[in-house]
Amino acid sequence: MGHGTGGLSGPAIKPIALAMVYAASQKVRIPIIAMGGIMNADDAIEFIIAGAAAVAVGTGNFINPRAPLEVLSGIQAYMKKHRIQTIKQLCGKVRRP
Repeated sequence: MGHGTGGLSGPAIKPIALAMVYAASQKVRIPIIAMGGIMNADDAIEFIIAGAAAVAVGTGNFINPRAPLEVLSGIQAYMKKHRIQTIKQLCGKVRRP
């Protein structure tokens, strides 16, 4: 906003952010913290599968102040349903060509 215009954020940035997390995870071996359009647990899980070690909720907080708690409980439910013990088991599990 310092230049008089806003940037792209929220759900609009998600496809770009998801692609960038995947690309970065193919090049580096350090933990990636993903952010960009995470509104619910499904969004967060997509980023984790793409290679993120952790996620952050930004715009979602303005729409739903409980979003981070709902994302966390949704991830926990997904892991329980699929018998996943740790996030590391899920991180980067996207099918590579």
